[in-house]
Amino acid sequence: MNAAITATHTGGIAEALARRLPAGRVVTDPDIVAGLSHDQAVWAPAGSPAAVVRARSTDEVRTVVRTCLEYGVPLVARGAGTGLSGGANAIEAGVVLTLDAMDRILEVDELERLAVVQPGVVNDDLRAHVATHGLWYPPDPASSQWSTIGGNVSTNAGGLCCVKYGVTRDYVLGLEVVTGTGEIVRLGRRTAKGVAGYDLMGLIVGAEGTLGVVTEVTVRLRPTPPIGVTVAGYFDSVVRAGDAVRATAAAALRPAALELVDRHCLRAVDAWKNMGLSAEADVVLLARFDDGGPAGDDGARRMLECFRAAGATWAERSETEAEAEMLFEARRLAFPALERLGPVLTEDVCVPIAAVPEMLARIDRTADKHRITIANIAHVGDGNLHPLLVTEPGDEEARTRARAAFDDIIADALELGGTVTGEHGVGLLKRTGLTQELSPAVLDMHRAVKRALDPAGILNPGKIFEA
Repeated sequence: MNAAITATHTGGIAEALARRLPAGRVVTDPDIVAGLSHDQAVWAPAGSPAAVVRARSTDEVRTVVRTCLEYGVPLVARGAGTGLSGGANAIEAGVVLTLDAMDRILEVDELERLAVVQPGVVNDDLRAHVATHGLWYPPDPASSQWSTIGGNVSTNAGGLCCVKYGVTRDYVLGLEVVTGTGEIVRLGRRTAKGVAGYDLMGLIVGAEGTLGVVTEVTVRLRPTPPIGVTVAGYFDSVVRAGDAVRATAAAALRPAALELVDRHCLRAVDAWKNMGLSAEADVVLLARFDDGGPAGDDGARRMLECFRAAGATWAERSETEAEAEMLFEARRLAFPALERLGPVLTEDVCVPIAAVPEMLARIDRTADKHRITIANIAHVGDGNLHPLLVTEPGDEEARTRARAAFDDIIADALELGGTVTGEHGVGLLKRTGLTQELSPAVLDMHRAVKRALDPAGILNPGKIFEA
Protein backbone atom coordinates (compact mmCIF):
# COMPACT_ATOMS: atom_id res chain seq x y z
CA MET A 1 0.00 0.00 0.00
CA ASN A 2 1.41 3.44 -0.86
CA ALA A 3 0.71 7.08 -0.04
CA ALA A 4 -1.93 7.26 -2.77
CA ILE A 5 -4.06 4.65 -0.98
CA THR A 6 -7.74 4.62 -1.74
CA ALA A 7 -10.28 2.74 0.29
CA THR A 8 -11.06 -0.25 -1.92
CA HIS A 9 -11.34 -2.88 0.84
CA THR A 10 -13.36 -1.12 3.50
CA GLY A 11 -15.95 -3.72 4.30
CA GLY A 12 -16.70 -3.83 8.02
CA ILE A 13 -14.48 -0.92 9.08
CA ALA A 14 -17.33 0.92 10.83
CA GLU A 15 -18.43 -2.22 12.62
CA ALA A 16 -14.85 -3.06 13.64
CA LEU A 17 -14.35 0.40 15.10
CA ALA A 18 -17.66 0.22 16.96
CA ARG A 19 -16.60 -3.10 18.53
CA ARG A 20 -13.18 -1.81 19.60
CA LEU A 21 -14.12 1.61 20.93
CA PRO A 22 -16.41 2.74 23.77
CA ALA A 23 -20.07 3.24 22.93
CA GLY A 24 -20.89 6.45 21.15
CA ARG A 25 -17.47 7.04 19.64
CA VAL A 26 -18.49 6.02 16.10
CA VAL A 27 -20.79 8.68 14.66
CA THR A 28 -23.50 7.45 12.30
CA ASP A 29 -25.98 10.33 11.99
CA PRO A 30 -25.83 11.20 8.25
CA ASP A 31 -26.12 14.95 8.77
CA ILE A 32 -23.33 14.99 11.36
CA VAL A 33 -21.15 12.76 9.18
CA ALA A 34 -21.66 15.09 6.22
CA GLY A 35 -20.73 18.12 8.32
CA LEU A 36 -17.54 16.44 9.53
CA SER A 37 -16.44 15.40 6.04
CA HIS A 38 -14.96 18.70 4.89
CA ASP A 39 -13.34 21.90 6.08
CA GLN A 40 -14.15 25.49 5.02
CA ALA A 41 -12.54 25.18 1.57
CA VAL A 42 -15.87 25.01 -0.21
CA TRP A 43 -14.19 24.60 -3.62
CA ALA A 44 -12.18 21.51 -2.62
CA PRO A 45 -13.63 18.03 -3.26
CA ALA A 46 -14.62 15.79 -0.35
CA GLY A 47 -15.54 12.13 -0.19
CA SER A 48 -18.13 10.30 1.87
CA PRO A 49 -16.43 8.45 4.76
CA ALA A 50 -17.27 4.92 5.78
CA ALA A 51 -17.05 6.01 9.42
CA VAL A 52 -16.52 9.03 11.63
CA VAL A 53 -14.92 8.59 15.04
CA ARG A 54 -14.96 11.16 17.86
CA ALA A 55 -11.99 10.07 19.97
CA ARG A 56 -11.53 11.05 23.62
CA SER A 57 -8.07 9.68 24.43
CA THR A 58 -4.70 8.86 22.91
CA ASP A 59 -5.40 5.15 23.35
CA GLU A 60 -8.59 5.50 21.34
CA VAL A 61 -6.68 7.30 18.59
CA ARG A 62 -4.17 4.46 18.52
CA THR A 63 -7.01 1.96 18.23
CA VAL A 64 -8.42 3.85 15.26
CA VAL A 65 -5.04 4.02 13.50
CA ARG A 66 -4.34 0.30 14.06
CA THR A 67 -7.80 -0.65 12.83
CA CYS A 68 -7.34 1.43 9.69
CA LEU A 69 -3.99 -0.29 9.16
CA GLU A 70 -5.57 -3.69 9.52
CA TYR A 71 -8.37 -2.89 7.07
CA GLY A 72 -6.22 -0.86 4.65
CA VAL A 73 -8.43 2.20 5.03
CA PRO A 74 -7.25 5.83 4.77
CA LEU A 75 -7.60 8.03 7.84
CA VAL A 76 -8.17 11.81 7.95
CA ALA A 77 -7.77 13.56 11.31
CA ARG A 78 -9.54 16.88 11.88
CA GLY A 79 -10.06 19.51 14.55
CA ALA A 80 -12.74 22.18 14.23
CA GLY A 81 -12.72 22.10 10.42
CA THR A 82 -11.79 25.76 10.00
CA GLY A 83 -9.10 24.98 7.40
CA LEU A 84 -9.20 26.71 4.02
CA SER A 85 -7.29 24.32 1.75
CA GLY A 86 -9.23 21.05 1.93
CA GLY A 87 -6.61 19.42 4.13
CA ALA A 88 -9.25 17.90 6.43
CA ASN A 89 -11.60 16.73 3.67
CA ALA A 90 -12.73 13.12 3.85
CA ILE A 91 -11.50 10.46 1.46
CA GLU A 92 -14.18 8.33 -0.14
CA ALA A 93 -15.01 5.29 2.05
CA GLY A 94 -12.24 6.22 4.50
CA VAL A 95 -12.37 7.13 8.19
CA VAL A 96 -12.59 10.65 9.62
CA LEU A 97 -11.10 10.97 13.10
CA THR A 98 -12.30 14.12 14.84
CA LEU A 99 -10.31 15.30 17.86
CA ASP A 100 -12.52 18.15 19.06
CA ALA A 101 -13.64 16.15 22.13
CA MET A 102 -10.02 15.92 23.33
CA ASP A 103 -10.26 19.44 24.69
CA ARG A 104 -8.57 19.51 28.10
CA ILE A 105 -5.84 21.88 29.24
CA LEU A 106 -3.67 19.43 31.15
CA GLU A 107 -1.05 21.70 32.70
CA VAL A 108 0.13 25.30 32.95
CA ASP A 109 3.66 25.78 34.29
CA GLU A 110 4.17 29.42 35.25
CA LEU A 111 7.87 29.01 36.01
CA GLU A 112 8.76 27.38 32.69
CA ARG A 113 6.09 29.38 30.86
CA LEU A 114 4.48 26.47 29.07
CA ALA A 115 1.15 24.70 28.78
CA VAL A 116 0.26 21.11 27.92
CA VAL A 117 -3.01 20.71 26.05
CA GLN A 118 -5.00 18.18 24.10
CA PRO A 119 -5.45 18.90 20.37
CA GLY A 120 -9.13 19.85 20.63
CA VAL A 121 -8.51 22.87 22.86
CA VAL A 122 -9.77 26.01 21.10
CA ASN A 123 -7.12 28.68 20.54
CA ASP A 124 -9.02 31.48 22.31
CA ASP A 125 -9.88 29.18 25.23
CA LEU A 126 -6.19 28.49 25.78
CA ARG A 127 -5.39 32.19 25.62
CA ALA A 128 -8.13 33.01 28.13
CA HIS A 129 -7.02 30.25 30.49
CA VAL A 130 -3.33 31.17 30.56
CA ALA A 131 -4.21 34.86 30.92
CA THR A 132 -5.38 34.04 34.46
CA HIS A 133 -1.74 33.07 35.12
CA GLY A 134 -0.42 36.33 33.66
CA LEU A 135 0.70 34.48 30.51
CA TRP A 136 -0.06 34.70 26.81
CA TYR A 137 -0.16 32.33 23.83
CA PRO A 138 0.71 34.56 20.81
CA PRO A 139 -0.41 32.65 17.65
CA ASP A 140 -3.82 34.13 16.79
CA PRO A 141 -5.33 33.03 13.48
CA ALA A 142 -8.45 34.94 12.46
CA SER A 143 -10.38 31.75 13.29
CA SER A 144 -9.04 31.71 16.88
CA GLN A 145 -12.57 31.71 18.33
CA TRP A 146 -13.16 28.28 16.78
CA SER A 147 -9.91 26.74 15.52
CA THR A 148 -8.14 24.20 17.70
CA ILE A 149 -4.53 23.94 18.78
CA GLY A 150 -4.22 20.59 16.99
CA GLY A 151 -5.46 22.14 13.76
CA ASN A 152 -3.15 25.12 14.24
CA VAL A 153 -0.23 22.70 14.62
CA SER A 154 -1.33 20.78 11.54
CA THR A 155 -1.15 23.85 9.28
CA ASN A 156 1.48 25.82 11.24
CA ALA A 157 -1.08 28.60 11.60
CA GLY A 158 -0.01 32.21 11.95
CA GLY A 159 -2.31 35.13 12.61
CA LEU A 160 -2.40 38.83 13.24
CA CYS A 161 0.55 38.89 15.66
CA CYS A 162 2.91 36.80 13.55
CA VAL A 163 4.83 39.78 12.14
CA LYS A 164 6.49 40.24 15.55
CA TYR A 165 5.85 37.03 17.44
CA GLY A 166 6.05 34.31 14.82
CA VAL A 167 3.81 31.37 13.97
CA THR A 168 2.67 28.16 15.67
CA ARG A 169 5.95 26.33 15.04
CA ASP A 170 7.78 28.94 17.14
CA TYR A 171 5.66 27.98 20.17
CA VAL A 172 5.51 24.19 19.97
CA LEU A 173 7.96 22.59 22.41
CA GLY A 174 6.72 19.00 22.33
CA LEU A 175 4.16 16.68 20.80
CA GLU A 176 2.59 13.33 21.56
CA VAL A 177 1.85 11.64 18.24
CA VAL A 178 0.31 8.39 17.06
CA THR A 179 2.41 7.34 14.08
CA GLY A 180 1.32 5.73 10.84
CA THR A 181 2.36 2.37 12.31
CA GLY A 182 0.11 2.81 15.34
CA GLU A 183 2.82 3.65 17.88
CA ILE A 184 2.54 6.40 20.49
CA VAL A 185 5.69 8.56 20.53
CA ARG A 186 6.79 11.78 22.22
CA LEU A 187 8.77 14.34 20.24
CA GLY A 188 10.46 17.57 21.27
CA ARG A 189 11.31 18.63 24.82
CA ARG A 190 10.35 21.00 27.64
CA THR A 191 13.78 22.55 28.03
CA ALA A 192 14.83 25.91 26.58
CA LYS A 193 17.41 24.17 24.38
CA GLY A 194 17.65 20.74 22.80
CA VAL A 195 19.39 19.36 19.71
CA ALA A 196 19.37 15.63 20.44
CA GLY A 197 18.67 13.95 17.11
CA TYR A 198 16.74 15.19 14.11
CA ASP A 199 13.92 17.70 14.53
CA LEU A 200 11.15 15.16 14.05
CA MET A 201 8.72 17.37 15.93
CA GLY A 202 9.32 20.10 13.36
CA LEU A 203 8.32 17.68 10.61
CA ILE A 204 4.94 17.09 12.23
CA VAL A 205 4.13 20.82 12.60
CA GLY A 206 2.61 21.88 9.29
CA ALA A 207 2.36 18.32 7.93
CA GLU A 208 -1.47 18.48 7.77
CA GLY A 209 -1.91 15.11 9.44
CA THR A 210 0.04 13.22 6.76
CA LEU A 211 2.84 12.06 9.09
CA GLY A 212 1.05 11.35 12.37
CA VAL A 213 -1.98 12.15 14.51
CA VAL A 214 -1.22 14.73 17.20
CA THR A 215 -2.79 13.82 20.55
CA GLU A 216 -1.03 16.26 22.91
CA VAL A 217 0.81 19.56 22.47
CA THR A 218 3.25 21.35 24.76
CA VAL A 219 3.35 25.04 23.91
CA ARG A 220 5.62 27.90 24.91
CA LEU A 221 3.98 30.91 26.57
CA ARG A 222 4.99 34.54 27.03
CA PRO A 223 4.19 37.13 29.69
CA THR A 224 1.04 39.10 28.91
CA PRO A 225 2.06 42.16 26.85
CA PRO A 226 0.90 45.72 27.55
CA ILE A 227 -2.32 46.91 25.88
CA GLY A 228 -0.30 48.96 23.41
CA VAL A 229 -1.00 51.62 20.82
CA THR A 230 -2.95 51.22 17.55
CA VAL A 231 -2.36 53.26 14.40
CA ALA A 232 -4.71 53.36 11.40
CA GLY A 233 -4.00 54.66 7.93
CA TYR A 234 -6.44 55.13 5.04
CA PHE A 235 -5.22 54.84 1.44
CA ASP A 236 -6.80 55.28 -1.97
CA SER A 237 -5.26 52.12 -3.45
CA VAL A 238 -3.76 48.82 -2.33
CA VAL A 239 -0.52 49.74 -4.11
CA ARG A 240 -0.07 52.89 -2.01
CA ALA A 241 -0.80 50.83 1.08
CA GLY A 242 1.84 48.35 -0.11
CA ASP A 243 4.31 51.20 -0.49
CA ALA A 244 3.62 52.17 3.13
CA VAL A 245 4.33 48.61 4.27
CA ARG A 246 7.64 48.59 2.42
CA ALA A 247 8.51 51.94 4.02
CA THR A 248 7.85 50.58 7.52
CA ALA A 249 10.16 47.65 6.86
CA ALA A 250 12.85 50.00 5.55
CA ALA A 251 12.47 52.03 8.76
CA ALA A 252 13.07 48.83 10.79
CA LEU A 253 9.70 49.16 12.51
CA ARG A 254 8.42 45.98 14.14
CA PRO A 255 4.79 46.31 15.19
CA ALA A 256 2.99 43.46 16.92
CA ALA A 257 0.52 43.46 14.01
CA LEU A 258 0.30 45.14 10.62
CA GLU A 259 -2.87 44.27 8.73
CA LEU A 260 -4.47 45.33 5.45
CA VAL A 261 -8.21 45.41 4.68
CA ASP A 262 -9.42 46.60 1.27
CA ARG A 263 -12.60 48.27 0.02
CA HIS A 264 -14.41 45.02 -0.86
CA CYS A 265 -13.93 43.70 2.67
CA LEU A 266 -14.87 47.03 4.26
CA ARG A 267 -18.09 47.22 2.24
CA ALA A 268 -19.00 43.63 3.12
CA VAL A 269 -18.39 44.25 6.84
CA ASP A 270 -20.39 47.48 6.71
CA ALA A 271 -23.29 45.74 4.97
CA TRP A 272 -23.29 43.15 7.75
CA LYS A 273 -22.33 45.11 10.87
CA ASN A 274 -22.84 48.76 9.79
CA MET A 275 -19.45 49.97 11.05
CA GLY A 276 -19.25 52.83 8.55
CA LEU A 277 -15.63 52.21 7.52
CA SER A 278 -16.14 51.93 3.76
CA ALA A 279 -17.46 55.49 3.58
CA GLU A 280 -14.10 56.79 4.79
CA ALA A 281 -11.44 54.54 3.24
CA ASP A 282 -10.60 52.54 0.14
CA VAL A 283 -7.90 50.55 1.95
CA VAL A 284 -7.07 50.47 5.66
CA LEU A 285 -3.73 49.60 7.25
CA LEU A 286 -3.84 48.73 10.95
CA ALA A 287 -0.71 48.63 13.08
CA ARG A 288 -0.42 47.78 16.75
CA PHE A 289 2.59 48.37 18.99
CA ASP A 290 2.61 46.54 22.32
CA ASP A 291 6.03 47.61 23.59
CA GLY A 292 4.48 49.89 26.19
CA GLY A 293 5.61 53.32 27.36
CA PRO A 294 7.87 55.55 25.27
CA ALA A 295 8.94 52.70 22.94
CA GLY A 296 5.35 52.09 21.87
CA ASP A 297 4.67 55.78 21.45
CA ASP A 298 7.80 56.21 19.35
CA GLY A 299 6.88 53.25 17.15
CA ALA A 300 3.42 54.67 16.58
CA ARG A 301 4.84 58.11 15.72
CA ARG A 302 7.28 56.67 13.18
CA MET A 303 4.57 54.45 11.68
CA LEU A 304 2.37 57.48 11.13
CA GLU A 305 5.27 59.19 9.36
CA CYS A 306 5.64 56.19 7.04
CA PHE A 307 1.90 56.11 6.31
CA ARG A 308 1.74 59.82 5.52
CA ALA A 309 4.89 59.79 3.40
CA ALA A 310 3.42 56.93 1.34
CA GLY A 311 0.31 58.96 0.55
CA ALA A 312 -2.20 58.09 3.27
CA THR A 313 -5.38 60.14 2.94
CA TRP A 314 -5.72 59.99 6.74
CA ALA A 315 -3.54 58.50 9.47
CA GLU A 316 -3.87 58.77 13.25
CA ARG A 317 -3.51 56.91 16.51
CA SER A 318 -6.68 55.39 17.94
CA GLU A 319 -8.15 57.53 20.69
CA THR A 320 -9.25 54.60 22.86
CA GLU A 321 -8.73 50.86 23.17
CA ALA A 322 -12.39 50.35 22.25
CA GLU A 323 -11.82 52.20 18.96
CA ALA A 324 -8.73 50.09 18.26
CA GLU A 325 -10.62 46.88 18.96
CA MET A 326 -13.39 47.95 16.58
CA LEU A 327 -10.86 48.34 13.77
CA PHE A 328 -9.29 44.94 14.39
CA GLU A 329 -12.74 43.38 14.73
CA ALA A 330 -13.50 44.62 11.21
CA ARG A 331 -10.37 42.81 10.04
CA ARG A 332 -11.47 39.57 11.72
CA LEU A 333 -14.99 39.84 10.30
CA ALA A 334 -13.85 40.37 6.70
CA PHE A 335 -13.83 36.71 5.63
CA PRO A 336 -17.23 35.71 7.10
CA ALA A 337 -18.71 38.97 5.76
CA LEU A 338 -17.56 38.09 2.25
CA GLU A 339 -18.89 34.53 2.61
CA ARG A 340 -22.37 36.04 2.94
CA LEU A 341 -22.05 37.32 -0.64
CA GLY A 342 -21.24 34.01 -2.31
CA PRO A 343 -18.70 31.19 -2.54
CA VAL A 344 -15.21 32.43 -1.62
CA LEU A 345 -12.00 30.87 -2.96
CA THR A 346 -9.29 31.85 -0.49
CA GLU A 347 -5.69 32.42 -1.52
CA ASP A 348 -2.75 32.37 0.90
CA VAL A 349 0.46 33.48 -0.76
CA CYS A 350 3.48 35.06 0.92
CA VAL A 351 6.01 37.30 -0.83
CA PRO A 352 9.07 39.30 0.28
CA ILE A 353 8.14 42.66 1.83
CA ALA A 354 9.82 44.51 -1.06
CA ALA A 355 7.46 42.74 -3.48
CA VAL A 356 4.22 43.53 -1.60
CA PRO A 357 3.25 46.62 -3.68
CA GLU A 358 3.87 44.80 -6.98
CA MET A 359 2.00 41.69 -5.80
CA LEU A 360 -1.01 43.77 -4.77
CA ALA A 361 -0.93 45.52 -8.16
CA ARG A 362 -0.83 42.17 -9.94
CA ILE A 363 -3.81 40.93 -7.94
CA ASP A 364 -5.80 43.96 -9.09
CA ARG A 365 -4.80 43.26 -12.71
CA THR A 366 -5.77 39.61 -12.32
CA ALA A 367 -9.22 40.63 -11.08
CA ASP A 368 -9.69 42.81 -14.15
CA LYS A 369 -8.33 40.17 -16.52
CA HIS A 370 -10.70 37.46 -15.29
CA ARG A 371 -13.63 39.76 -14.54
CA ILE A 372 -14.11 38.67 -10.94
CA THR A 373 -14.12 40.37 -7.55
CA ILE A 374 -10.92 39.83 -5.59
CA ALA A 375 -10.96 41.25 -2.08
CA ASN A 376 -7.75 41.60 -0.09
CA ILE A 377 -7.01 41.00 3.56
CA ALA A 378 -3.43 40.45 4.60
CA HIS A 379 -0.97 39.93 7.41
CA VAL A 380 0.86 42.43 5.28
CA GLY A 381 3.64 43.10 7.78
CA ASP A 382 5.28 39.81 6.83
CA GLY A 383 4.09 39.66 3.23
CA ASN A 384 1.33 37.08 3.81
CA LEU A 385 -1.54 38.05 1.49
CA HIS A 386 -5.03 36.55 1.43
CA PRO A 387 -6.75 37.47 -1.85
CA LEU A 388 -10.38 36.34 -1.59
CA LEU A 389 -12.02 35.43 -4.89
CA VAL A 390 -15.77 35.99 -4.65
CA THR A 391 -18.35 34.68 -7.11
CA GLU A 392 -22.12 34.77 -7.31
CA PRO A 393 -23.92 31.67 -6.01
CA GLY A 394 -24.55 29.20 -8.83
CA ASP A 395 -22.42 31.03 -11.40
CA GLU A 396 -20.30 28.16 -12.71
CA GLU A 397 -18.71 30.24 -15.47
CA ALA A 398 -17.49 32.73 -12.85
CA ARG A 399 -16.07 29.85 -10.80
CA THR A 400 -14.06 28.76 -13.83
CA ARG A 401 -12.66 32.28 -14.20
CA ALA A 402 -11.90 32.38 -10.48
CA ARG A 403 -9.90 29.16 -10.67
CA ALA A 404 -7.85 30.63 -13.51
CA ALA A 405 -7.26 33.76 -11.43
CA PHE A 406 -6.26 31.56 -8.48
CA ASP A 407 -3.58 29.94 -10.65
CA ASP A 408 -2.36 33.33 -11.90
CA ILE A 409 -1.95 34.62 -8.35
CA ILE A 410 0.16 31.58 -7.44
CA ALA A 411 2.32 32.05 -10.53
CA ASP A 412 2.83 35.75 -9.73
CA ALA A 413 3.76 35.02 -6.12
CA LEU A 414 6.37 32.48 -7.21
CA GLU A 415 7.74 34.83 -9.87
CA LEU A 416 8.24 37.49 -7.18
CA GLY A 417 10.18 35.09 -4.97
CA GLY A 418 7.27 34.02 -2.77
CA THR A 419 5.57 30.83 -1.67
CA VAL A 420 2.19 29.29 -2.50
CA THR A 421 1.03 29.14 1.12
CA GLY A 422 2.00 31.08 4.20
CA GLU A 423 -0.26 29.48 6.81
CA HIS A 424 -3.34 27.75 5.37
CA GLY A 425 -1.45 24.70 4.13
CA VAL A 426 -1.39 22.91 0.81
CA GLY A 427 -4.28 20.50 1.33
CA LEU A 428 -6.00 19.80 -1.97
CA LEU A 429 -6.13 23.30 -3.44
CA LYS A 430 -2.38 24.01 -3.62
CA ARG A 431 -0.92 20.69 -4.77
CA THR A 432 -0.17 21.96 -8.26
CA GLY A 433 1.36 25.12 -6.83
CA LEU A 434 3.61 23.06 -4.58
CA THR A 435 5.02 21.19 -7.57
CA GLN A 436 5.76 24.55 -9.18
CA GLU A 437 7.52 25.83 -6.06
CA LEU A 438 9.61 22.78 -5.16
CA SER A 439 12.08 21.01 -7.42
CA PRO A 440 11.60 17.32 -8.29
CA ALA A 441 14.53 16.40 -6.04
CA VAL A 442 13.00 18.22 -3.07
CA LEU A 443 9.59 16.66 -3.73
CA ASP A 444 11.27 13.26 -3.67
CA MET A 445 12.72 14.12 -0.26
CA HIS A 446 9.22 14.93 1.00
CA ARG A 447 7.88 11.66 -0.34
CA ALA A 448 10.73 9.74 1.30
CA VAL A 449 9.82 11.24 4.68
CA LYS A 450 6.17 10.31 4.10
CA ARG A 451 7.09 6.70 3.29
CA ALA A 452 9.33 6.45 6.34
CA LEU A 453 6.78 7.74 8.86
CA ASP A 454 3.62 6.37 7.22
CA PRO A 455 4.79 3.26 5.34
CA ALA A 456 1.27 1.98 4.69
CA GLY A 457 0.18 5.36 3.36
CA ILE A 458 -3.01 5.59 5.43
CA LEU A 459 -2.59 9.07 6.94
CA ASN A 460 -4.46 11.73 4.92
CA PRO A 461 -3.23 10.35 1.59
CA GLY A 462 -3.43 12.54 -1.51
CA LYS A 463 -3.07 15.76 0.48
CA ILE A 464 -0.10 18.12 -0.03
CA PHE A 465 1.27 16.07 -2.95
CA GLU A 466 0.47 12.94 -4.89
CA ALA A 467 2.54 9.82 -4.26
